[in-house]
Amino acid sequence: MSTGVIYWLRNDLRLHDNLALLLAARRAREQGGWLLPVYLHDPQQQRDTRWGFARMGSHRRAFLAQALDDLKPRLQALGSDLIELQGSPALLLPGLMRQLGASRLVCEAIAAPEEQDAVQALRAAGLQVETVWQSSLIDPADLPFRPEAVPDTFTTFRQKLERAGVLEALPRPAPDALPPLPAAVAAMVPGAAGDSAAEGAPALRAWLAAATARPAIPPAAADPRSSFPYAEACCHGGERAALAHLRQYCARGLPHSYKDTRNGLAGLDYSSKFSPWLATGALSPRQAMAAIRAFEAERGANDGSYWLWFELLWRDHFRWMQCKHGRRLYGPRGLSDLPLPAHNARGFERWTQGRTGNPLVDAGMRELICTGYLSNRLRQNVASYLVHDLGGDWRAGAAWFESQLLDYDVQSNQGNWLYVAGRGTDPRGGRRFNTHKQAQDYDRDGAYRRLWGQP
Repeated sequence: MSTGVIYWLRNDLRLHDNLALLLAARRAREQGGWLLPVYLHDPQQQRDTRWGFARMGSHRRAFLAQALDDLKPRLQALGSDLIELQGSPALLLPGLMRQLGASRLVCEAIAAPEEQDAVQALRAAGLQVETVWQSSLIDPADLPFRPEAVPDTFTTFRQKLERAGVLEALPRPAPDALPPLPAAVAAMVPGAAGDSAAEGAPALRAWLAAATARPAIPPAAADPRSSFPYAEACCHGGERAALAHLRQYCARGLPHSYKDTRNGLAGLDYSSKFSPWLATGALSPRQAMAAIRAFEAERGANDGSYWLWFELLWRDHFRWMQCKHGRRLYGPRGLSDLPLPAHNARGFERWTQGRTGNPLVDAGMRELICTGYLSNRLRQNVASYLVHDLGGDWRAGAAWFESQLLDYDVQSNQGNWLYVAGRGTDPRGGRRFNTHKQAQDYDRDGAYRRLWGQP
């Protein structure tokens, strides 16, 4: 059995600008072997949280399934495939590598404790694992400081980058071909010519038959009120929809109006809507910014197009905060000396269901549970209400967002909740929103509250 490389997909469900995939393919070719792309459905993500609800809710599971269903035929067109397995990385990947005789595993580097622990467990088991950093706009080598020495405040971070003239890394093109699959796996693909290789590896056949599975996928929620209708083709979870959305967003001139409309509450066009695809990796931030730069070169730059850069830098800053502070960001106090947070169980339940009695908060929470999406303005308001008005535990709110949001991103989610709760690096020590004033400022005519007045 020839040796080869396993490429473990994580939050990088795309072909374009995928440095991990390109490295995995290069390593396979260097040794004259095969490449096997694998995605794992970890049961840990399907269990209930300590707060009593599923860690990954139905919206996220349906959107993820769309991304995987889109990626599989794209890999097949390059002479490869996508194998989905169900089980923990620490158990499945060493077994798969033994069964196949793989020499190494390549995957994306993710700066968050659970994701780092998974890689460390594989290395402790004796696997040769190469990780590739690829989820940030700015390449780590281009930072004017070490990632571990990043300024704690975003404004200082941004100003230092801009004074140093640091720009985003350019995206890499998608590969035009990939190394072949392992012979035994290729023979098991429907439509393969012959099955002698598979017959020669009965243990592998039995192993894959036991592990190859996908959890039950709920149907995509089709709600006509949704600001990100992922049940419709234009917002499906895969790379093709992501790139098509990016093209039409620029073609319609929407980057110019982004700053003026970004605080909207309802509709597809008030914000870029890049975040759901960025979260699964169906869209690279560098690819998104390259499209914005091309737009600026053709139509000119303004505050709106600059603000898209600004927001993507916020996303980067949360990533560098993980590199700098690590597990401290996940403790109950965060980076602060504040008392341990209390958990208002009854208030939290009312909050999750949109039954607090606050019309703006309830409308937002109903939208979230019905669609898996919520505007940035409302995310700040509902988070503030849980922490500062209901006296709730910020970690419970962060867990609910993890469960519900299509665009859940561990670094951004944790950073934003710490920011609101005053347990992160914000020098103002927390953000408490006056929801009545916010409703007057951003929903003066009450249209949003009427839209989501009922579940």
